[in-house]
Amino acid sequence: MKEKSEAELLHRMAAYCSTAERCIQEIEKKLSSAGAGPEMSGRIISRLLKEKFIDESRYARSFVNDKLRYNKWGKIKIGYELRKKNIPENIREESIGQIDEKEYQSILMNLLKNKKRTTKGKDERDVFTKLLRFATGRGFESREIIPVLKQLFQTGDYADDFE
Repeated sequence: MKEKSEAELLHRMAAYCSTAERCIQEIEKKLSSAGAGPEMSGRIISRLLKEKFIDESRYARSFVNDKLRYNKWGKIKIGYELRKKNIPENIREESIGQIDEKEYQSILMNLLKNKKRTTKGKDERDVFTKLLRFATGRGFESREIIPVLKQLFQTGDYADDFE
């Protein structure tokens, strides 16, 4: 297989970035699989950054938006996934901080309402616990989940065990 030139790789990476938002880590992975060395990768990435093909904060905002609306993930899981992609902490916090709280609550409420319909348990306390575990697994915070569950169940007697 013939080795690709730096200009050809730059062109391919620019095309790759123009199809969707990408982070630096994804570009590094693509370049290394194409056989580019670390120096060449560094030059290509810095050029892509300079020409705004890659923008970590734009990527993070898009990622947060998509994972919240389409995957119904909570802030904890979104933050964890961004950390895995080596997005800087200040960009992660800023992107997650831009989530509209009313929309966040609405997504959580709809998620738990739909899950409650299909969740079976020996009693309401069991269903409450299963829903709490489900929402926690989706990355929502307990302090957000419990008030929504109280509202869904309209009783607070066993919800107090989890606070």
